[in-house]
Amino acid sequence: MSLHPRRASLRNQWPTVLWLTVVWVLLWGEISLGNLVNGALLGVLVTAGLRMTPIDFHGRVRPGALAVLVGRFLLDLVRASFEVSLVALRPRHTPRGAVICVQLRSHSDLYLTLTSELVSLVPGSLIVEAHRLTGRLYVHVLDVRTSGGVEAARRAVLAQEERILRALASDAELADAGLALGGAGRSRAAEVTR
Repeated sequence: MSLHPRRASLRNQWPTVLWLTVVWVLLWGEISLGNLVNGALLGVLVTAGLRMTPIDFHGRVRPGALAVLVGRFLLDLVRASFEVSLVALRPRHTPRGAVICVQLRSHSDLYLTLTSELVSLVPGSLIVEAHRLTGRLYVHVLDVRTSGGVEAARRAVLAQEERILRALASDAELADAGLALGGAGRSRAAEVTR
């Protein structure tokens, strides 16, 4: 006897309900029975009421590469915050902004989204448009001069994508993206610099 597909999908949504409950409690800033119950009810309501497109994840989490991804992201966040504050505080300086097109290696919606989010969270860069079918990102760079030029900004986006792929992609997805397994060999990001 098979379950109704909608009920079966609700049964598989418990991690999402749990995460939404945690976010709800964090937003209220207090752990109480009422906040936990309301967060859980809201989580069930959101997962049952809103149809979300499933995202296929065929990769695996590599803890070492994930630590590199998080560490480098935090470093980029601090460095870019400092650079943007210098641009903002420099008298009579007009930043030379640009919108650049970056062709990503992976064609997965998940990796495109993660790359877009991490690039946008770093001050001084913002995703203007993401083409899902072509795997292209259009990135606005606040000041091309402080970023090291257009090609340096493009390489930074590709390096961010590479760190995401190395942290989360399967071996087959890494090979499809042209990245050597385990970081050995030359990646396509290195080839772009030549």
